[in-house]
Amino acid sequence: MKKTVAIKTEPARSTGDFHTGSNAPQDSERSLERALGAKIRMIRRERDQSVSDLSSAAKISAGMLSKIENGQISPSLSTLQSIAAALNVPLSLLFAASEERRDCSFVRAKQGVAIERRGSKAGHLYQLLGHVIGGEVVVEPYLITLAEGASTFTAFQHAGMEFIYMLTGEVIYRHGDNAYRLRPGDSILFDSGALHGPETLVKLPMTYLSIIVYPRT
Repeated sequence: MKKTVAIKTEPARSTGDFHTGSNAPQDSERSLERALGAKIRMIRRERDQSVSDLSSAAKISAGMLSKIENGQISPSLSTLQSIAAALNVPLSLLFAASEERRDCSFVRAKQGVAIERRGSKAGHLYQLLGHVIGGEVVVEPYLITLAEGASTFTAFQHAGMEFIYMLTGEVIYRHGDNAYRLRPGDSILFDSGALHGPETLVKLPMTYLSIIVYPRT
């Protein structure tokens, strides 16, 4: 007699069952209220107005405006009209925020834009690998190359955080009072408000990926 074997099958997973390994909030949390609030805050800052300035002009409380900008409440149409009038923009501009495009930057191999920075004079070649114009956070990804004849430079200092991933060569990298030997595959993430930069060029040519993140002003 032929034996029948039962095969247990699992139900198909929906796309909602798969999540990124990142701890970043899921994009479904982005609501119309959050989009409206972010747009109002951006325009207010472009006008160099404080929360108090705009709330007074729109005849609403500063607390309510703060909640609107943070997407915590759903403002009435009349309130949005008052805010738009105070900002001197059409009401439709605020609603267009919910349909704003998501930036994406694509750069082909060896086609990064050459950028002049402080380290350029020390023989450090910077290639910008991407750029987006929206959002409250600026992300600058660079491919940095140090060839024969490059000099050390440990006086870099700027706002935000920086992540470095070593690709080729070898360097002793200074950050504040500490120095780190970086070889291919090594990485370092640090507060870029401290003085930092390559202190000893152990093996050239050298390339590494540098990603700088800081708040947009």
